[in-house]
Amino acid sequence: MKMAIGSDHAGVELKRFIQDSITEVDFVDVGTDSGESCDYPDYIKLVAQKIQRGEVDAGIAICGTGIGASLVANKHKGIRAALCTNEFMADMSRRHNNANVLVLGSRVVGLDLALRITRTFIESGFEGGRHQRRLDKLADIENNQ
Repeated sequence: MKMAIGSDHAGVELKRFIQDSITEVDFVDVGTDSGESCDYPDYIKLVAQKIQRGEVDAGIAICGTGIGASLVANKHKGIRAALCTNEFMADMSRRHNNANVLVLGSRVVGLDLALRITRTFIESGFEGGRHQRRLDKLADIENNQ
């Protein structure tokens, strides 16, 4: 699996930890690489754009709470970003919503929990069936805005 990963300054440590810990994923790091204050939209949009262009299979977006990163990612057509604070949410985001961006709040979840959430997100898959009907309705909303 190939994944884009991006964060603002608050998420740099968690971003590096995930990349160092999950070696079976080919991560495309879109920044930031500094703890200096920066604006999360500048980096999260790059994660979404990589997915839109088909350059990666999915993405991870990180900011302090995950709220801002969720807002930015979900503004992009075709992006289904899920802010997850536990493994169950990560599993359901993939199985029922076919989420293609995992959003983490670096100030909300610790390193170990974030790693478990990320592994669950990567290992889970979309169930299809009745859930596809719901995704089709989301796409209709998105296409008619």
